[in-house]
Amino acid sequence: MPPGKVLQPVLKMKVDELFLCWLSEAGTQAMLRDCLRRVTMPARTEAGAADPGPPGPPLAAAAPACKPALFDSLGAPGPAPASQALPLGAAASPRTGPPVRPTRRSAGPRVACGCPLYWKGPLFCCAGGERTGAVSVHKFVAMWRKVLQSCHDDAAKFVHLLMSPGANYLVQEDFVPFLQDVVNTHPGLAFLKEASEFHSRYITTVTQRIFYSVNRSWSGRITCAELRRSTFLQNVALLEEEADINQLTEYFSYEHFYVIYCKFWELDTDHDLLIDSQDLARHNDHAISSRMIERIFSGAVTRGRKVQKEGKISYADFVWFLISEEDKKTPTSIEYWFRCMDLDGDGALSMFELEYFYEEQCRRLDSMAIEALPFEDCLCQMLDLVKPQSEGKITLRDLKRCKLANVFFDTFFNIEKYLDHEQKEQVSLLRESDSEGPELSDWEKYAAEEYDILVAEEAAGEPWEDGYEAEPSPVDQKLGSLRSPLAQRPFFEAPSTLGTVDLYEYACEDDLPPS
Repeated sequence: MPPGKVLQPVLKMKVDELFLCWLSEAGTQAMLRDCLRRVTMPARTEAGAADPGPPGPPLAAAAPACKPALFDSLGAPGPAPASQALPLGAAASPRTGPPVRPTRRSAGPRVACGCPLYWKGPLFCCAGGERTGAVSVHKFVAMWRKVLQSCHDDAAKFVHLLMSPGANYLVQEDFVPFLQDVVNTHPGLAFLKEASEFHSRYITTVTQRIFYSVNRSWSGRITCAELRRSTFLQNVALLEEEADINQLTEYFSYEHFYVIYCKFWELDTDHDLLIDSQDLARHNDHAISSRMIERIFSGAVTRGRKVQKEGKISYADFVWFLISEEDKKTPTSIEYWFRCMDLDGDGALSMFELEYFYEEQCRRLDSMAIEALPFEDCLCQMLDLVKPQSEGKITLRDLKRCKLANVFFDTFFNIEKYLDHEQKEQVSLLRESDSEGPELSDWEKYAAEEYDILVAEEAAGEPWEDGYEAEPSPVDQKLGSLRSPLAQRPFFEAPSTLGTVDLYEYACEDDLPPS
């Protein structure tokens, strides 16, 4: 048959159907059980040992979590013993370089239709398993046939499996059952099974990181096109290859979640899972200027009208803030801070806006007995750094082309990092940004350092906060006491997408023409 004919996908569906029918036969199941037993005991088989007995019951994946009626249904766990604390996690591989990205092996665990292992939850739910607890072969074949008719690549299939009926995109709630299945079944998160009340915290963190990296339109809706341009599906496939969850630093790392959540817990003094501007100002010893803190709470980068009216931000918004604060070189973080600095929302930073933020930096430097550079001289330095295409204004495109956007932003609103940059020569900064080969990102470096500090504090029995008297078990005192107040309030708030917030739009400029 000539290539490109319509019958090709039909033939593939027929082959899939025949395969599933063969797989469901009792004889096939018995053969697979016997093969599995032989594989799991290779030493005894090779040595010619006698048959140990009849094979055990067939292995089955844990029942995947099904989509709740509301996104916040995971957020109200029952009270737990005060002595139980947020787990530190399993011992991770030593961090001597970039995270390992194992290549895909040709053989390994698979579910039906050649999909990666951790598609099993979405496949099960899409076939109706959440209603009956089981899926028949005929139901599954009918579902998969429908998927193949309308979806022609992995991104389209994944969106179809997770999306709500009638939609053609993914929102935050759609990822909850998929991520709950990862928590339930990934060997790298086995230690978290006993701390079920922290499942929703981990899921929230991973969900926000997915949208932070994948949802480049800031719409709160992930489309097939955005999923294709991201590395998310490759990371999902690596879940079955990599037993150490902390090696998957882009989305799933438990260490990264631990750092983010502990930082939030330090600031959330009343433990209502919301922080106000005074709480956020204490981050990193008041390093960020008050004018920038006001802009963060203005609605330029936060979601949810109710939260904005109350003058507070949620844990989900804090995830975006912390990642953007510690790594100002990524496209999303550049857009995040550009939105905050663009006071009039015209899509460009004027000299007035730059001076508005620099004034507070000067006052803070004066209070530290450090002579501040006059604004005119600072402006000349920043213009030489960014090299804007249009005179008198700096655009988002200019900052994305600039390799030192982090230096630019820190100059105007982060006093600690500004002083750090001043101690380094610009040549050394450029050399760091031009280094070839894989390298840990600024966020990965920060998360690794902070996690090691948290572990060391626990081992040494140091206090969680200044003035807090440490007990024999400091982590129990730090995080164990949060269980009761956190358990009484739903952790998840049904999120309103960014599209519902009245924000000005910035065009995505990832695909810039070569300079």
